[in-house]
Amino acid sequence: MKYLIIIEKSDSGYSAYSPDLPGCVSTGKTPEETEQNMHEAIEFHIDGLKEEGYEIPTPTSRSSYVEVAA
Repeated sequence: MKYLIIIEKSDSGYSAYSPDLPGCVSTGKTPEETEQNMHEAIEFHIDGLKEEGYEIPTPTSRSSYVEVAA
């Protein structure tokens, strides 16, 4: 499955979350490191859901950009 992740700049590097997986977050020094860390966090999160017998959320979020004059 493909999950959308949002990567944001923070005071100490970058942070990320997935709108489809509440509570699943990660951080890193670079966007690339943050993406890799988030990949691992999602795998860990899904493994935990399975272990507890919870349903795995189906990815539903999508992204889009809107261009406006600034």
